[in-house]
Amino acid sequence: MTGGPALEASTVRADALAALVEAFQRSGIESPAREARISLCVASGVSQTALIVAPGEPLGVAAARVREFAARRAAGEPLSRIVGKREFWGLSLAISPQVLDPRPETESIVEAAIAIFSDRRDDPLRILDLGVGSGSILCALLAEFPEARGVGVDISAGAASVALGNVETCGLAQRAEIRVGDWTQALERPFDLIVSNPPYIPTADLAWLPREVRDFDPRLALDGGFDGLAAYRQIMQGAMSLLAPGGCLLAELGARQTAKVIAIAKQSGFTDTTAFKDLASIDRVMVARLP
Repeated sequence: MTGGPALEASTVRADALAALVEAFQRSGIESPAREARISLCVASGVSQTALIVAPGEPLGVAAARVREFAARRAAGEPLSRIVGKREFWGLSLAISPQVLDPRPETESIVEAAIAIFSDRRDDPLRILDLGVGSGSILCALLAEFPEARGVGVDISAGAASVALGNVETCGLAQRAEIRVGDWTQALERPFDLIVSNPPYIPTADLAWLPREVRDFDPRLALDGGFDGLAAYRQIMQGAMSLLAPGGCLLAELGARQTAKVIAIAKQSGFTDTTAFKDLASIDRVMVARLP
């Protein structure tokens, strides 16, 4: 791996950290000191405490791994992708190039579901995750609703494989089924809760995304068509016939999309619609209920 700092087995931790900070600064990495510290610790397999207590310890056999991590991160690849793992809702989940790297803001879907179904936490709910990706949302919901059963659907076989691995790792395989499919097609009703984090970036805007997203998240999980709303149209049309009476659809929203997505929901037959705000008071989740 080229492009990283020159680190040898004899390089001590303190010098390696300084070299990583400098490399990340040159590459325009936000918070280079923090990123360098985390990268060094993860790549070398030491704690941040050990880094502080023993800064003069040589890297040894970890030098090659640190060089690789540093070069990939300096090129813009997110650390979560380099490691192949992301924490979501307290769960450690595997990710791959075939799936979206779950963002903290997507946890708002889980928060909304808990708020809406607060009096049904122990009910045998049926949950459907459309565009399941890594399985992050489905795993979090099944962890929070211990009697629920879930189905996750993704058009990507690679993504479905990652989701299946994550539900198994989280001990949820007995309550989850992962399918390869196109949104709501060939699904058996009814579901009490349908969730989705669909692709919602307008095609023309993809080139302007941060490089960590543009270059490393799969385009299939980002591209929402010419206006960013193509997936919402498909989801809304199918969700009406799949929801049980009193059921609820939760879909993550892109920036400034609330009114347009709610309009699509109403055109599809939903009469009870609203937006759930995240911790920054930004509309993050569209909530559509079936009477």
